[in-house]
Amino acid sequence: MASIQMERIVKDYSTMRAIHGIDLEIPDGEFVAFVGPSGCGKSTLLRMVAGLEEISSGTLRIGNRVVNHIEPRDRDVAMVFQDYALYPHMTIAENIGFGLKMRGIKRHEIEKQVEKAADILQIGDLLDRKPGQLSGGQRQRVAMGRAIVRNPQVFLFDEPLSNLDAKLRVAMRTQIKRLHEMLRTTTIYVTHDQVEAMTLADRVVILRRGEIVQAGSPVEVYSSPNCQFVGEFIGSPQMNVLRARVHRQADRTTLEIADARIPVKQIDLPAGTEIHVGIRPEHLNWCSPEDAYLSPLLDVCEPLGSDTMAICLLGEQELTARLDPKLPLKRKEQIHLNFSTENLHVFDRESGRKVPFVG
Repeated sequence: MASIQMERIVKDYSTMRAIHGIDLEIPDGEFVAFVGPSGCGKSTLLRMVAGLEEISSGTLRIGNRVVNHIEPRDRDVAMVFQDYALYPHMTIAENIGFGLKMRGIKRHEIEKQVEKAADILQIGDLLDRKPGQLSGGQRQRVAMGRAIVRNPQVFLFDEPLSNLDAKLRVAMRTQIKRLHEMLRTTTIYVTHDQVEAMTLADRVVILRRGEIVQAGSPVEVYSSPNCQFVGEFIGSPQMNVLRARVHRQADRTTLEIADARIPVKQIDLPAGTEIHVGIRPEHLNWCSPEDAYLSPLLDVCEPLGSDTMAICLLGEQELTARLDPKLPLKRKEQIHLNFSTENLHVFDRESGRKVPFVG
């Protein structure tokens, strides 16, 4: 196992810059997820670690070794791809052990390592089959087994679950989590699915337009987003972001949202400043009219069993609340909601940066 250090990593394609000077350190044994929208640079960054993309400038270290100009096969990393990349004419045992065979490892040692990996992944009964006889989840476990037998310093996963159905994705997430807890190998996991990133990773690195926007634990990026982009990207369903204005009267400060005025203790912005206020659907509470901060019109109900998504209209703005499924919700009727002001997030309307305030 080994740490990974990226120092001012840049990737240029002709006249386009895809990665803008990334600085990141991944300690030995950490599981880090790169997440962000399509085109943000997460797969490009992963492929530079693997050696599949040339680094335009900057320094990449794996362990204490600079690997900028070292061939992929000599970096001691193992990559698991989205499309499995299995040899269809080989058995599962042959696929898992192929890399060891190419390195000249003796046959009995290969068989021993293949059986060990198959036991970890619970695919021992599939070793004599061909990839075409397996399900998508089984093939992905074979691809993981091929990575495990190499005993690399670093595991690299490039959206490995995107071809699987929803139920299988959940099962494979659990498998990958168990695998990391067992092996404790330094891991980078690329995904566009923020739920995958949050459930798997020790640390989530959120990218946008080739730059790191925020990096932190799943709890940190969820509860303390440093900008509106992170607030809206992390969390499911998405954070509500509402137009608001700072209002002051005597020594009382409030945030005007639609027709409501929400009292806050302190915000260092002039009266009249237009801002965006974020509140997560799960932080909105059903209440009586007299206790309500907001009284939107219920537009759509989405029952999910454990709770109901109430999609509401607050004037021209849309608002989603995660509510108890037993509540008497009726479409086109007004509902009443409140929340703790400690759960509000205030963002600059122009830049999207978080604005400090005391709720």
